[in-house]
Amino acid sequence: MTAAASEADDRIIRESGIDARIAMIVQPVLRAIGFRLVRVQLTGQNGLTLQIMAEREDGTMTVEDCEEVSRAVSPALDVEDPIEKAYHLEVSSPGIDRPLVRKSDFATWTGHLVKMETSVLIGDRKRFKGKIAGADADGILLERDKAAYGEEPMVRVPFDAIAEARLVLTDDLIREALSKDNRARKEAKKRRGDAEEADAGEGNETEQES
Repeated sequence: MTAAASEADDRIIRESGIDARIAMIVQPVLRAIGFRLVRVQLTGQNGLTLQIMAEREDGTMTVEDCEEVSRAVSPALDVEDPIEKAYHLEVSSPGIDRPLVRKSDFATWTGHLVKMETSVLIGDRKRFKGKIAGADADGILLERDKAAYGEEPMVRVPFDAIAEARLVLTDDLIREALSKDNRARKEAKKRRGDAEEADAGEGNETEQES
């Protein structure tokens, strides 16, 4: 990944190899249409499947949004042609038990259960499960789900040590995710309505002038 591309990617958990190359191709396209990349993954599913996980800035992602992203990234992928073999493109939302890839994700979902793997040993462990007790600019404070005998109930995990993190599906998570999604959709609908009214007003003024 080039320095410029790295600076434009605010994710702390990123791809490597061919997935990273694909991420570099699709990210500018996503930003241009109001979306952000969550994850790129090329798998052997159904022959070869390119999974692109994305969302709007407010965290929403509808079926229509997935279709819009698919239409936008397909031409860019066709031009750059990073995958030598035929593949199936699959665009999806992060889902409720989503991967956490940005610092802001950890802050947003403070208080919820997460599974995490680190790239280095943190207190003799690389795998953790617990609630996000807090997040700052450098890392998170994790309240262990089941601390082993002699282990501290809280562990500090630096962001640069996190290799993978994902929310764990719980009733509390489902309730909060649905609540946030409903609020975001209402706000988005209001913004679209205001924009349509503004466009209609401009159209009326143009007609009067002519």
